[in-house]
Amino acid sequence: MRSTALFRTLLLATALTVSVAGVAQTAAAQTSTAPAAALPVPQIGSAPITAVAHPYAEPESAHAAVDAAFAQARKTGRKVLIDFGANWCPDCRVLAGVLTHPAVSPWVEQTFEVVSVNVDHFNQNMDLAKKFGITIKAIPVALIVTPDGKVLNGNETLALGDARRMSGQAVVDKLAEWAKRS
Repeated sequence: MRSTALFRTLLLATALTVSVAGVAQTAAAQTSTAPAAALPVPQIGSAPITAVAHPYAEPESAHAAVDAAFAQARKTGRKVLIDFGANWCPDCRVLAGVLTHPAVSPWVEQTFEVVSVNVDHFNQNMDLAKKFGITIKAIPVALIVTPDGKVLNGNETLALGDARRMSGQAVVDKLAEWAKRS
């Protein structure tokens, strides 16, 4: 009796393994031959946004992170979202909370190569902003840049500067507006 139960368990496990492997192969084949469908702009309405405690890495890593984001953008064709800010800034932390919101982050990841640049107390990485013709006087500054370096929202870099008073949806809508530009 025990050997029959063991046999059935092994048989079922084998069948499940073969089935899962077949599904994985089918999914891989579909992924490699068909481009991913564009996700719609998220609709989060007035969903609460949780500020991220420390969204910015150490300032010293910013140049390499920006270079890596542009290298990836050239491969994927996505625009680069450069988020200049600091961990002490409440609006910067809320903006990071919108970007990482579970309903928003898949769209952000499909739409942009995101790189956060720590400007500390306006004494770090200011040269990165100047490279794109921007002088940072307040944060957060969100730049949308094409893979070849063209800034698409140069006159609106502070539009998300009051992120903690904006709804998450207003932030998403502004990003979606900028994402349409070329």
